[in-house]
Amino acid sequence: MNLDTLNPAQREAVEKTEGPVLILAGAGSGKTRVLTTRIAHLIEDKGVQAPNILAITFTNKAATEMRERVEETLGSDTKEMWISTFHSCCVRILRKDINRIGYNRSFVIYDSSDQVTLVKDCLKELNLSDKVFEPKVVISTISGAKDKLYSPKQFKAMHMHDNRMSKIADIYALYQDRLKRNSALDFDDLIYKTVELFKEDSEVLDFYRSRFKYIMVDEYQDTSKAQYELIKLLARQHQNICVVGDDDQSIYGWRGADIRNILEFERDYDDVHVVKLEQNYRSTQVILDAANTVISNNIERKRKKLWSEKKEGELIKIQLADNEIEESDFVADMIAKISREENRSYKDFAVLYRANAQARSVEDALNRSQIPYNIYGGTKFYERKEIKDLVAYLRVIQNPQDDISLKE
Repeated sequence: MNLDTLNPAQREAVEKTEGPVLILAGAGSGKTRVLTTRIAHLIEDKGVQAPNILAITFTNKAATEMRERVEETLGSDTKEMWISTFHSCCVRILRKDINRIGYNRSFVIYDSSDQVTLVKDCLKELNLSDKVFEPKVVISTISGAKDKLYSPKQFKAMHMHDNRMSKIADIYALYQDRLKRNSALDFDDLIYKTVELFKEDSEVLDFYRSRFKYIMVDEYQDTSKAQYELIKLLARQHQNICVVGDDDQSIYGWRGADIRNILEFERDYDDVHVVKLEQNYRSTQVILDAANTVISNNIERKRKKLWSEKKEGELIKIQLADNEIEESDFVADMIAKISREENRSYKDFAVLYRANAQARSVEDALNRSQIPYNIYGGTKFYERKEIKDLVAYLRVIQNPQDDISLKE
C-alpha cells in the first residue's frame, strides 16, 4: 500500500511492526491515521491474518471510526479482527469462558443504579447504616480496589487497622458474593474477571496469546492497573505490542488511570522502539507555542515539542473574571459583539465549560442577552426510568436468578 502521504515519523510508526513500539502522539498529530494505516499495512503488505490483530480503543465511537477507516483503506470488511474497547473485548472473552471460574456465561452487567441497589442490600445484611457508608462512596472504593486488582481478601488485609475501610472490605466481599449469586458482573468486573480468568486458566490465556500476534492500544496514558495487566498478559508471547498515547494528556487519574504505564513502558519490555509524532495538523504555531510552554512545566513526561506548518494565527486572548457571573457575562457579550460585527449566526458559536455545575451561570447570562441556545447532555437514554424498567424486565426473563433487576 502507498505510505508516501505520511510524514517521516508517521511512516516510521507504521512500518515498525515487530517488537514493542511506543508511539508518543501529541494532540492533532494524526495518531488515528497512523493506527489505521498500521493495521492495513500489517494485512496488505505483511500478510498478517485479520484474526491475529487486536486493536483496543477507549470508546465505542473511536472503535467504530477505526474499523470504518481500516475497511475503507483495505476495501474489505474487518469482521474477523478485534477492534473494540477494553470492556467489549473482555465481554467477548468472558461470554465464552467465564464458566471456568465458576460464573454463568449468561451473566448480566449491572449499571450504576443496580450497584447502588445491591450495596444497600449488603448494608442491610451487615447491619450497617447507608448514612455512614454512603452507597456511591462504597461503590467508588470498590471500583478503585478492582482497578488495582485487589480481591476482597487482599483489600481487607491492607486495611485491617482501619475500622471504616475494614468494614468496606466486608461490604466488598458480600457485594461480590451477591453478584455471583445473581449471575451478574459490574462494569469493573469485566476487566477484573478477565485478568482473573487468564491467571487461573492457562489454557484460555494460551489460546488468546497465540491468536493475538499483533496488539495495539490507543490512549495508553489512560490505562489503569487492571487494563495494563490484561495487555501485559496477552502480549507476553509475541511481544508485538504497540501502544499509542500522550503523557501530556493524561487526565483520568481520578478514575484509575496510571500515568506510569506509559512513562515506564520501556522498563516493561526489551528493546522498545520509540516514535514521536510531533507535527500538529490542527492548530497554528501560536497555539502550540503557548501549549508547549505550559506543558514543559509538567514533571512526569516524555520530552516532545509540537510544531505546525501553520505559522500564522490570531494571538491568544485571556480574560480574568472575579466570579462566575462576570465570566458568563463576558462570554455572552463577546457572542453578541462578534455576531453583530461579523454578521455571524448564533449557531456558529459553542461554549465549553469544565463541569456541568457551570452551566447555570452561562444559561443565565445568555438569557439576559436574549441569545438562544441548546445544551447538549442531560440524562442518558439508558438511564431514563422507562428504559431502565424495560431493560430490567428483559434481564429477569433472561436470568430469573437476577433479583436486583426484579426489585427495580
